[in-house]
Amino acid sequence: MKFIKLSLAAALVASVAFAEEAKSDLEISANVAMTSNYVWRGMTQSNDSPAIQGGLDVEYKGLYVGAWGSNINFSSNPDASMELDAYGGYKNEIAGIGYDIGYIQYAYPNDSKALNFGEAYVGLSYDFKVVEVSAKYSLGVNTDTIDPENAYEGAVSIPLPMDISIDATVGNYENTGVYYIAGITKTIGKFDFSVAYSGMDFEAAGTDTEENVIATISASF
Repeated sequence: MKFIKLSLAAALVASVAFAEEAKSDLEISANVAMTSNYVWRGMTQSNDSPAIQGGLDVEYKGLYVGAWGSNINFSSNPDASMELDAYGGYKNEIAGIGYDIGYIQYAYPNDSKALNFGEAYVGLSYDFKVVEVSAKYSLGVNTDTIDPENAYEGAVSIPLPMDISIDATVGNYENTGVYYIAGITKTIGKFDFSVAYSGMDFEAAGTDTEENVIATISASF
């Protein structure tokens, strides 16, 4: 009987230890932001107006799921007033090279059939300490109403003293154009303050280049 009691006690201790370890591996984070202009791949999604944004992420040993939302304003579709994205994937690293494989669904609640679409993506990154480089390829997933294009991009991030970084991204959204963004970010505690310049050079003849200066305040918890 004493042996059985000791075994049960040992099993209880092991289960508690396992639960604590699993709990420590589970990461939950949230983010909020206020931006002067919601720009995605060089194109305004808020009609050059401010946007309030926020998201929630859950990660466990590299596996992650999340949701993110923002107000939007499409002059071509006034019924769409909100974007709500859901995504999931797996990220890790091999020999210092980070990789991220996942899927994201872009949803517009007031006009889902006309605008909803998804992308499967794969990203690679490497931190050289003085500069971090990354690349990403996004594969558009067809729907009954939309045949989205693919996109690929590269980015660099340069950390500077005083919690400042310089970041730049250039990409190609197939059959749409080349987009780019460059900016500077200052981190103070949980808050990031950034100013960036972005643009989109459209492929279509006679279409003007879109350019924007964006100021953003964001926080992560």
